[in-house]
Amino acid sequence: MTDKKKDAGRKTYPTLLSARFPSADREARKKIETERIKEQLKRTAAEQYTVFNNDCAILLDLIGQELAAHAERAAKEPKAWTWVGDVAHVRESLENILAQFMIGRFGNETETHRAIADHLAEMKK
Repeated sequence: MTDKKKDAGRKTYPTLLSARFPSADREARKKIETERIKEQLKRTAAEQYTVFNNDCAILLDLIGQELAAHAERAAKEPKAWTWVGDVAHVRESLENILAQFMIGRFGNETETHRAIADHLAEMKK
């Protein structure tokens, strides 16, 4: 499947660098955060789960965009290992997040990480 077909109909979000954020003014930020908390307190657990689940989807999309931008910058310095360290750290963090969801299925943390490593190896074949 081509990337264009895979991405067809997929909503994209501006990268964090291009997103427009409200003023950094302390009082303005405090007001924004207070409103977010008030809205959250009005929701049921199911409603808040949906909000957080949707946030996760947006964050995953942003991570994908930032990984692509990072890869473009890394390609300009193919001998620089710092780029490898960056992406290795992100990979490890993502693996840990995935493990949090899966740990109950595999008994313990070690077995969960082994299952993830096995799956990654299988997907690379």
